[in-house]
Amino acid sequence: MSVSSSSPLPLEVLEGVSHPLGATFTGDGVNFAVFSAHATKVQVCIFDEAGTTQVGCVTLPEYTDEIWHGFVPGLQPGARYGLRVHGPYEPAKGHRFNHHKLLLDPYAKAYMGELRWGPELFGYTVGHADADLSFDERDSAPLMPKCVVVDSRFEWTQTDAPRVPWKDTVFYETHVRGFTMQHPAVPEHFRGTFAGMARDEVLAPIRALGVTSVELLPVQMFLNQSSLLEKGLTNFWGYDTIGFFALDPRYMDGPHIDEFKHMVDRFHAHGLEVILDVVYNHTPEGNELGPTISFKGIDNASYYRLMPDGDGPGPRYYINDTGTGNTVNLSHPRVLQMVMDSLRYWVTEMRVDGFRFDLATILAREPHGFDEGGGFLKSCRQDPVLSSVKLIAEPWDIGPGGYQVGGFPPGWAEWNDQFRDTVRAYWKGDEGMAGKLAQCLTASGDRFNQRGRRPWASVNFISAHDGFTLADTVSYNDKHNEANGEDNRDGHSDNRSWNCGVEGPTDDEAVLALRARQQRNLLATLLLSQGTPMLLAGDEFGRSQQGNNNAYCQDNAISWVDWTAAKGEAGQALAGFASRLLALRHELPALRRNRFLAGAYYEGIGAKDATWFTPAGEEMQAPQWEDPQTRSFALLLDGRAPASALPVEAHDASVLLVFNAWHDPVPFVLPTPPAGAWTLRLDTADPALGTGDAPGVADYLVTGRSVLVFTSS
Repeated sequence: MSVSSSSPLPLEVLEGVSHPLGATFTGDGVNFAVFSAHATKVQVCIFDEAGTTQVGCVTLPEYTDEIWHGFVPGLQPGARYGLRVHGPYEPAKGHRFNHHKLLLDPYAKAYMGELRWGPELFGYTVGHADADLSFDERDSAPLMPKCVVVDSRFEWTQTDAPRVPWKDTVFYETHVRGFTMQHPAVPEHFRGTFAGMARDEVLAPIRALGVTSVELLPVQMFLNQSSLLEKGLTNFWGYDTIGFFALDPRYMDGPHIDEFKHMVDRFHAHGLEVILDVVYNHTPEGNELGPTISFKGIDNASYYRLMPDGDGPGPRYYINDTGTGNTVNLSHPRVLQMVMDSLRYWVTEMRVDGFRFDLATILAREPHGFDEGGGFLKSCRQDPVLSSVKLIAEPWDIGPGGYQVGGFPPGWAEWNDQFRDTVRAYWKGDEGMAGKLAQCLTASGDRFNQRGRRPWASVNFISAHDGFTLADTVSYNDKHNEANGEDNRDGHSDNRSWNCGVEGPTDDEAVLALRARQQRNLLATLLLSQGTPMLLAGDEFGRSQQGNNNAYCQDNAISWVDWTAAKGEAGQALAGFASRLLALRHELPALRRNRFLAGAYYEGIGAKDATWFTPAGEEMQAPQWEDPQTRSFALLLDGRAPASALPVEAHDASVLLVFNAWHDPVPFVLPTPPAGAWTLRLDTADPALGTGDAPGVADYLVTGRSVLVFTSS
């Protein structure tokens, strides 16, 4: 449709200002500012409260430094709007402007309504012989969500964020909807929402467990792919962000962003940090055959990485380092500005405490490849707001040089998938894992101990949203993703899992006992290792996803946390054990040193910071590490060793960790304790063991497949 110049609303437009970008309520109207380097005209279309009828449209009159801007007097918060951007439709040159398509403002702070899929969303005529080279003139407005002008004022009750030191941090990864949909303490009408997540009955047990920082899967506005909807599925995880400043309405009990702010306020009241999982590497607009929803129609050639001119296919086509069809172009200064503005908004306005960046390698990739000196990483490092919060990278993607674990600069933490794979393989019984496990137990210093980085840079995990849960890791040899509708072809096949003799559910008591012990072993290894542990929500009581290791599309009982399992005898026992582990971690400074432990000897103290022992009580040597059959060893963390770079004796309890992945019992001769006698604090083969049991022990018959913790002080 062509936009009429007449309007039912008496909308006046003044020149306005070019900053800040987006729609800004000033008290007497709204200023609009939109970046587009190649547009010829930008219009703001106003809709009624239902978002169904266009009631007015203004053309932004000014163009300053590639920013189109204008001010509409009298417009109030709650106004619904969308953009129509005019310009050349020349796919061969990378331009895909189509003013017939209503577009979402990249800086919108809120949206209302859901996107409905239809051919009108595409800038070209679907099914046309020349595909995206054609031009479609149908109006997409009836199918589009609408942007909403917001009033950002909010009264916070918590003036200070928890600011948990990195060395004390324990992450807890969860999903707002999945965590609350079956939670018995959440009233039904609040389930799946920020309001449900904010309830004290939800947050108090999380804090009591011993975690410090809750990492939420994406909550920014995202879309459901049409291919999933056609199969009756949905984009449950939310890794398809279209609005980097806005909350997804599906997580809100009402239309106001205050609901999220209240949730953050309550988290902080409980001493919990809020970490957001964010997706700045791609959008759901896909490749040249994808829809025109926002960036593609505002300035495709600026917002996306396109194929270069020359001998190749050219800018009609997209660089696809994400595997989703497109890659956001952070090499462009205005696109980089958008990402940085977004991050600062979430910290300053919404008061979150950090971010986990999906496929973060892409954010640091310049046209020549991964570059730790690239614009994004340099911007984060020097930014006074972002440099003060937690920044965590998922350090891989499918592009060239995409695997970068250990490659991010100082100040960043990184997901360490080597920890997951090594620890699973060790307890599964694979050969040759002892040396690799030793590295993992000491924060993977082979990757992270450089340039003054600290052990916390290694974010250790056994399971995450992507892959088997802890319980499924010990219950399934193979993935079971049939419910995803892809004939079980999706998801990783190499899970390093072991079903303990039976695939899936069983009533065999011996198998169930072994699975329970293996879960305790995996949890103990995670929570007793140097570095920053991350626990997947529900793993503390044995949550299962029925063997589905790629439940991204399952908004149902497969993905929802089953709180009935938490109330069962096995669930309560495992949760109690996890809580004990976390209490030990917080009690014993030797388990969370702020420097790498490398076996250094301190003359004045007469002690090493870390010493490895064989079951015979002798120091481990190269032949034992290299022996593929080595599955049993101990690690002594001497509490006298300096806690910092200063050569000053510490006065902490010493800790002896014993690991036995052999299937039979192994007698251990315990090394001489640095002080006093050894006290057995924990044995995964005997979870009922209480603190202080078996004091003064010197030798111990270590049950097959078990972990022990001794302390002396």
